[in-house]
Amino acid sequence: MIRVLLVEKARLMRGAVAALLSREEDIEVVAEAGGDGEVIARALMCRPDVVVIDVDSKEGEELAARSDLRARLPDCRMLLLMASTTPERLRRILDLHAGGVISTNAPADRLVHGVRKLVRGQRFIDPEFALVALDAGANPLTPRDAEILRLTADGTPTREIAERLSLSVATVRNHLSAITRKTGGRNRIDAIRIARESGWM
Repeated sequence: MIRVLLVEKARLMRGAVAALLSREEDIEVVAEAGGDGEVIARALMCRPDVVVIDVDSKEGEELAARSDLRARLPDCRMLLLMASTTPERLRRILDLHAGGVISTNAPADRLVHGVRKLVRGQRFIDPEFALVALDAGANPLTPRDAEILRLTADGTPTREIAERLSLSVATVRNHLSAITRKTGGRNRIDAIRIARESGWM
């Protein structure tokens, strides 16, 4: 039997997901939690195989990022629920060592499939989110481009960027023009937005 701890702040949503999972013969929702303060204690008490966490709230994302859940229950897997994402956010979420991510708009059987895959030691990424990553395409920026764009996004003047990186002001400007062209942005601000949303910086 697959033991699941469900973490969802909204009671209605939590009840719906719990009912959905409990219909499966091989899945048991052993506990539910609505907030950060009770999750670790409940997880230690019920020893779930999978923790399903809604990360769309700041609280949920912080909980997923906490190392103590992984450290204290190393065999437990995390399946993160989220309504939407960008390539940058998806990369950040996966860096939390989550076993999988799934859209809250996904069909019910996909959630069940994700839980089962995690228990088998496999990773699960919702096809909808996999397409987001693919649509972002390969990163067209060089490491130097990304460095210059990060400094520009922080509000660093062109002359100061040049001094910090031991470049001429003209070289920095050339890089910024190339970055705008490579990202398909209308200007530097648009290039920064596109790069951030695509996870290129």
